[in-house]
Amino acid sequence: MMEKMIFGRFIPGKSFVHQLDPRSKLIFTFIFVIIVFLANNTMTYCLLLAFTLFVILASRIRLYFLINGLKPVIILLIFTFLIHILFTREGAVILDLGFLKIYEGGLRQGIYISIRFTVLVFMTTILTLTTSPISITDGLEVLLNPLKKVKLPVHELALMMSIALRFIPTLMDETDKIMKAQMARGSDLSAGPIKDRVKAVVPLLVPLFVSAFKRAEDLATAMEVRGYRGGEGRTRYRQLKWDFKDTLCILILIGITALLIMLRG
Repeated sequence: MMEKMIFGRFIPGKSFVHQLDPRSKLIFTFIFVIIVFLANNTMTYCLLLAFTLFVILASRIRLYFLINGLKPVIILLIFTFLIHILFTREGAVILDLGFLKIYEGGLRQGIYISIRFTVLVFMTTILTLTTSPISITDGLEVLLNPLKKVKLPVHELALMMSIALRFIPTLMDETDKIMKAQMARGSDLSAGPIKDRVKAVVPLLVPLFVSAFKRAEDLATAMEVRGYRGGEGRTRYRQLKWDFKDTLCILILIGITALLIMLRG
């Protein structure tokens, strides 16, 4: 499961999405997260699914690869689906087992929420898969530049978010290695009662935290040795350039937003 975690990873490529300015991709993702909540019927959710599939095709990232990346959060997805089926009592009863009744409204809401969660995960994952951590940092810093007027450390905040994104797959890989090492020593993390499973996790967490702190210290030392003193007076080797395709990307999203508003029930 840890090996299938793809959030935070970057895959170099030459697709249309890869070539977009990181600022346009950040704006696109932020707006998409908001407009997802405009969907409230079958047509609007089908539109969201079709648009998400279109973006996946434009990024040239295999759908199978993205679905594999969804597996670590599949438990949360199933749990959300079951909660709506069991506790939403709207519409006609479609299944009556005496002790359990499943309503049409509960099934519908469970499917809708699952679609919403899936497209959100796909879109945010595509952002990290097609944009390098350095580009995300530069894009965030430029977008948050107006906040410098209120003395907000924009560069430091962008750098922290970029480092956090970068270290997600690294920590997942480290967790997988520690788990395999513990299993080689006879530890079983998936068997027995919950109490025993919780106790078995402790030998996993301790070396993971030690490794994370060591990596953080090594990174801080490396930045200090290279003369890092914050964002004041720093220049960029890679200059961001907003092209027509970035404007087109935002215009398409505005069009999708207008369609969602028109199709709302």
